[in-house]
Amino acid sequence: MKLIFATSNQNKIDEVKRITNLEIEGTSLEIEEIQSLDPVKVAVEKAKAYFNELKTPLLVEDTSLSFNGLGGLPGPYINDFAKALGNNGLIELLQNRDNRRAVAQVTFALILDENTIHTFEGKVEGVITNEEKGKNGFGWDPIFIPTGSDKTFAEMQDSEKDRYSMRAKALALLQEFLLANPL
Repeated sequence: MKLIFATSNQNKIDEVKRITNLEIEGTSLEIEEIQSLDPVKVAVEKAKAYFNELKTPLLVEDTSLSFNGLGGLPGPYINDFAKALGNNGLIELLQNRDNRRAVAQVTFALILDENTIHTFEGKVEGVITNEEKGKNGFGWDPIFIPTGSDKTFAEMQDSEKDRYSMRAKALALLQEFLLANPL
């Protein structure tokens, strides 16, 4: 069975395919997202909205990057912050702050029907750099160093990034679920 992954971001589609070997297909359908600092709530509501439009089982993702020095912001608003400020602007948000710690989180919501939604979360702690480093990856990968590494995600090869990745952690839980509960 081919599973719809509710994103048009080809980098995310490629990463999910590489990590899981799931047969997935993206969609260009855009929906209005709720505004919340709770990434699980955002993912669940996003899944419901996509399901209401597409009427088929599907997978959605919500990504969050929370800066400890900013009380958890931008959190689920990271996409909007990154579009408005770019990576250098995100770095500047922490200028003159001692606390550069951050938590990256991915929440997947798998919706099977209008009443059945399963969520899978992956988190990784790390720090925000003082400058962009690396050319691999996408989004804010050049400014995030996961705990246990001295490299940003953008300085890592895919196999190394997957050892730390919050997306890989969440997808491992999703795969475990799908093995026990085939679609």
